[in-house]
Amino acid sequence: MLAQRIINGENISKEEALSLFVDNNIDTYDLLHEAYQVRKYYYGRKVKLNMILNAKSGICPEDCGYCGQSKLMKNKDKYLLVDSEQIKSGADFCATHDISTYCIVMSGRGPSDKEVEHIADTVESIKHEHPQLKICACLGLTNDEQAKKLKSAGVDRYNHNINTSENYHDEVVTTHTYQDRVDTIEIMKANNISPCSGVICGMGETDEDIIDMALALRAIDADSIPVNFLHPVKGTKFGNEDNLTPERCLRILSMFRLINPSKEIRIAGGREVNLRTLQPLAMQAANSIFVGDYLITNGQPNELDYKMLEDLGFEIDINESEVNEAALKI
Repeated sequence: MLAQRIINGENISKEEALSLFVDNNIDTYDLLHEAYQVRKYYYGRKVKLNMILNAKSGICPEDCGYCGQSKLMKNKDKYLLVDSEQIKSGADFCATHDISTYCIVMSGRGPSDKEVEHIADTVESIKHEHPQLKICACLGLTNDEQAKKLKSAGVDRYNHNINTSENYHDEVVTTHTYQDRVDTIEIMKANNISPCSGVICGMGETDEDIIDMALALRAIDADSIPVNFLHPVKGTKFGNEDNLTPERCLRILSMFRLINPSKEIRIAGGREVNLRTLQPLAMQAANSIFVGDYLITNGQPNELDYKMLEDLGFEIDINESEVNEAALKI
C-alpha cells in the first residue's frame, strides 16, 4: 500500500508522484484515502487553526500576476502598517477562539528596519499576554539582522511562499527571483525560526509544475505548507484563469500530503471558491486551515468552519501538539 510505504519512511520519486497525479485510472477518492492514512498516522484527527491579519495593504512595488495588491493594480484598500493595538486585538481574538497560530502579514517587497522594530515590539507584548499563541510573520524579503530581531521578539514562524515552481516563476512575477524567495526561507531557518512556505495552484502551471512545487518544499524542509487555490482577482494577469475543479484540488492536496507526509498541510486562500461543497473532504489530506478572511478576499464565516470540523469529528489542536512521537523515530 502506498500510504504504508510512506509511513515506513520511503520518499516517493518525482516520476511516481507525477504518474499518480495524472493517471485518470486512479480514482481521486482512492488517492485521497492514501493521503488520509498518512495524515491520520501523523496527526490523528487533530486540526490546527490559523488566522491572518493584513497589517499593511497595497503600496507594493512587485508585479505578482495573482495579486490585487501589486503595483499593476489600482488597489483601493491601501494603508500603512497598522498600530500595535490593532495587531494585538487580533491576537486576543485568536486566544479566545481556539486559533493557535496568528499570522501577521505585510504587503511590499520587504520590511524597513523601522517596520521590523514595530512588529517586534508588538510581538513581545503579545507573547507576554498570550505566551501559548504561535506568531507567524509574513513580511516579505528580509535580511539576517531583521531575522535576528524577529526571533528575539518571539516570532515562532516566518511565511514566505515559493508560490509556484522554479520553472514557472517568471510567468508569475518578474520583480524578484525564485532564489530570492528561497534565500529568505533559508535566512529564517538559520535563525531558528520555523519555515512556512507554500504555493498557489491554478495560475496556468502544468501538472509537472505542481509536483515540482511539492518536491521543492520537501527539499526546503518547510514545517508548514499553505496550499492556496487561485481566487482570480479581476484585472490581474491571472484574473481570467479558471482551470481548477474540486476534484483537482483534492488531488493536489493528496500529493502534497504524500510528498510531505509529516508536515503541516494547510488549506489556504481560495478554498471556498474552488473546493466548494467538497471542503470537508479536503481535511482528509490537510491538517490545518485558515479561518476568517484572507488578505483582500473573503473567507466563509468562522462558524461554518467550526461546524464543519465538528461534523467531521475532528478535534481542534489548541496546543499545537507535535506529530506522532512514534513517527519521529522513523
